[in-house]
Amino acid sequence: MEIGSIGIVGAGQMGNGIAHVCALAGYDVVLTDVSEDALAAALNLVTKNLDRQVSREKIDAAERDAALARIRTTPTLIDCAKCDLIIEAATERETVKQAIFEDLVPHLAPQTILTSNTSSISITRLGSRTDRPQKFMGFHFMNPVPVMQLVELIRGIATDQETFDACKSVVDRLGKQAATAEDFPAFIVNRILMPMINEAVYVLYEGVGTIKSIDTSMRLGANHPMGPLALADFIGLDTCLAIMNVLHDGLADTKYRPCPLLVKYVEAGWLGRKTQRGFYDYRGDGDPVPTR
Repeated sequence: MEIGSIGIVGAGQMGNGIAHVCALAGYDVVLTDVSEDALAAALNLVTKNLDRQVSREKIDAAERDAALARIRTTPTLIDCAKCDLIIEAATERETVKQAIFEDLVPHLAPQTILTSNTSSISITRLGSRTDRPQKFMGFHFMNPVPVMQLVELIRGIATDQETFDACKSVVDRLGKQAATAEDFPAFIVNRILMPMINEAVYVLYEGVGTIKSIDTSMRLGANHPMGPLALADFIGLDTCLAIMNVLHDGLADTKYRPCPLLVKYVEAGWLGRKTQRGFYDYRGDGDPVPTR
């Protein structure tokens, strides 16, 4: 199946990045969100990031302008139903994702492929709630999308080969690298990454190290580009907690128990960069300040 148009549901940090790379690769993009403010912010951010690529001579001005012309924004979900491929990039809550697919299904063409950018939720289960489990799969981008080269492709138990091949061809056209993952909780990247972040929170919780010493140790001692607590703030502590809960519930192993301190931060609404406070406080003009 030839993919020419891509619908993206959700204009947050993942959705706007996916729109950016898809439009730049020549796809017609329909970006939808329930919030018109989110759509406006997403388009502004895509423009800013494309301008940065022009300034760094990664693309030219004509490529930037052509990419922006390919992006259409709309607050009406079913406006993206006529696209060949739909990538759901809404919040990491299964009930929200199911509701989106239920609203879309009656308006889809028979050949339309449905995918989810979920970082942890069962693809088989999501697909089973639609009329096309054979044309449903996981299409998991890494954040920030324009920079990160990996895309996890996750088949559900019913996903057919034609659907996988079509999605793999999109990844190739985007200039990214696909990694095939089986449909088990959190797949590959987050199955490894999130327990590490959760363990870093336990190290803080137990008083083994401070926020600064933990992040410095992993940056300089393990050569990580960002410490695990700073990375958690970047991802969003609510997202980290949601993935840990999926791992804990899905695998029934106590090693995946979310740290109580992570739960407490989420309860406080300190979710990281997006709320200006998480393990670090980002409200000042200088470097972020540890909050513990």
